[in-house]
Amino acid sequence: MTKKERFEKVIHYFQTERPIAETELEYGSPYELLVAVILSAQCTDKRVNLTTPAFFAAFPTSEVLAASSPEEVFPYIRSISYPNNKAKHLVGMAKVLVEEFNNIVPSDIDELQRLPGVGRKTANVIASVVYNMPAMAVDTHVFRVSARIGLTSGAKNPLQTEKQLVKFIPEHLISKAHHWLILHGRYTCTARNPRCLECGIREYCKYWHDKIQKGGIENRK
Repeated sequence: MTKKERFEKVIHYFQTERPIAETELEYGSPYELLVAVILSAQCTDKRVNLTTPAFFAAFPTSEVLAASSPEEVFPYIRSISYPNNKAKHLVGMAKVLVEEFNNIVPSDIDELQRLPGVGRKTANVIASVVYNMPAMAVDTHVFRVSARIGLTSGAKNPLQTEKQLVKFIPEHLISKAHHWLILHGRYTCTARNPRCLECGIREYCKYWHDKIQKGGIENRK
């Protein structure tokens, strides 16, 4: 199977079986999504969703957040991973958003990365989810699943994975494909014990053919 054929079959499966694919982060505005994505780094969406209601009640706008301090923010995110750094990033992000972007979350990837705490992955999430742009955010799930299925090969970092994926995914599906791969990695193609017997794309999966079927490795449900 060529890489092009694998992409086509995987995309067809997800289009059929998961026509609606969206972020699991809960938010009500671009500002709220930006905060949630920053908090989600090395943290589960579930934990973030438990944390943000109180946070947004205390800091409902970027102006309010910009006028606060990391010390004021910390108690609201203490249950999140790396709360000290994220508290600093959130306040810094809000100040730049207020001072340089007139409180409007930008759509440009490079401009987004000028905000403290916003790397390429976070910028791509905002661009794709808020502005429906063809941006492929690569987190640990996307990086792992893409390589395991065989959609990418030899990618050593998220940027290489991103470039390989967007080469074969139709532009109008890139933002949705990001969610397809994340959700597949979160619930089926898990890191330690992938649920291959429950997987609808195992027929097209390089890992299934090379490691499970040919290698005889025990597959755990």
